Amino acid sequence: MSKLTKNQKSVAEKVEAGKAYTLAEAAKLVKEITTTKFDASVDVDVRLGVDPRKANQMVRGVVSLPNGTGKVTRVLCLCTPDQEAAAKEAGADYVGLDEYVEKIKGGWTDVDVIITMPSCMGKLGPLGRVLGPRGLMPNPKSGTVTMDVAKAVKEVKQGKIDFKVDKAGIIHTSIGKVSMTAEQIYGNAKEFISTVIKLKPAAAKGTYIKSIFISSTMSKGVKIDPKSAE
Repeated sequence: MSKLTKNQKSVAEKVEAGKAYTLAEAAKLVKEITTTKFDASVDVDVRLGVDPRKANQMVRGVVSLPNGTGKVTRVLCLCTPDQEAAAKEAGADYVGLDEYVEKIKGGWTDVDVIITMPSCMGKLGPLGRVLGPRGLMPNPKSGTVTMDVAKAVKEVKQGKIDFKVDKAGIIHTSIGKVSMTAEQIYGNAKEFISTVIKLKPAAAKGTYIKSIFISSTMSKGVKIDPKSAE
């Protein structure tokens, strides 16, 4: 077995095995155990007591993080000409329609979020094979298909994210950056977890929140006491 590095030993000493920390403690601890030289993302994993294979137990939603995501989100707004000026003013990085549809057909997906209007969805249908696997296909449920594209662009730029439970019953999402203060990380994590709790399906039986872990890119996960996040 290989020896632990100096950083690994330091992390091991700070995180007590098996202990469930309060959300406030974990938000502070995740900063202390991050040793990457770059500004690592802070991720939250929530294991739910649901069966995602059943439609009435699917958990999906959106949340506006009070302190933003901590990263630059590149937004493409596919809209009609009369909405272009408003979308640009709201902060969209790319605005247009036909020219970007053609670029995407050619394999271009250099964006993080695509926002569009209901009337434009017909042109996006054929792009499903390109956008779907990358999680970029606009969806009314996530607020990325809307008549008010300017509002949607602004919300995404300010920290609105969407999430859904995977096949294993886990929701995994990024809620910030290590460069944020512990208070900002705590605020974002609490808002996200509270939203997940509110979305509990009526058909879900037994324990809904089975476990919560917070971690940063390449760091050890810190277990959180679910009650401290309510």
